[in-house]
Amino acid sequence: MQQSGILFVLSGPSGAGKGTICQELLRQIPNLQYSVSATTRKPRLGETNGINYWFKEKDEFEEMIKNDLLLEYAEVYGNYYGTPKEQVLKVLKSGKNVVLEIDPQGAMQVKAKFPEGVFIYILPPSLDELAARITKRGTDSKDSIKKRLAAATEEIQYALKYDYVVVNDKVETAVDSIATIISAEKFNSKRRKKIILNICESEKLKND
Repeated sequence: MQQSGILFVLSGPSGAGKGTICQELLRQIPNLQYSVSATTRKPRLGETNGINYWFKEKDEFEEMIKNDLLLEYAEVYGNYYGTPKEQVLKVLKSGKNVVLEIDPQGAMQVKAKFPEGVFIYILPPSLDELAARITKRGTDSKDSIKKRLAAATEEIQYALKYDYVVVNDKVETAVDSIATIISAEKFNSKRRKKIILNICESEKLKND
C-alpha cells in the first residue's frame, strides 16, 4: 500500500529567509510540492492564477470559509489569504509531500486541523542579523523595519510550539538541515504504524 505524503509547514519572521529556503528545497527534492495559497487581492503584474496564487472574489473566499474548505486563513490589510484544503489532501493522498510557507497564526490553525503535520520554524542567527537582512532588501523604510523587528520579537516566541527549529545562518546549511528532517520523518514510527501492524498480524496468522 502506498504511503501518504507528509505535510511540512515552514514559518519564520520576515527576513529569516524562509522563501529562499523553500525554493531551494523544492529544487532539490522531487517528491516535494508547494501548496499554492488562495487570496482575494488583485493579481500583480506577471502573476498567474494557480501558479502564484488562486485568485478569488471576496464572496467566493467567504463561501470557502463557511464550508470549511481551508486549512487556515487570515485577513491581511483588507484581503483574505488561505490554504485550500482539498488541493493539499489530494497531493498527500498521491504519496507526495507538501510544503506550506505560512505565518505562525496560520500554522497553529493547520496544527489544530492536521496535527500529523511537521512544523518547522526558521530563526535568524540574531535580531541584528535580521535587521541587516531586511535593510539590505531595500524595500522597507526605517519605520517599517522597526515595526517588522518588533513583530519578529513577538512572533519568535511561537517557535516553542513547533516540532523543529532551524537557525538560518547559511542558506545551504539550513536547507540541508530541513532536507534531513523531511527524509527522516518518512521513517517516524507514527507513520510506520500500518507496516508494523501488518507484520505483526501476518506473524500472528502463521502461528494460528
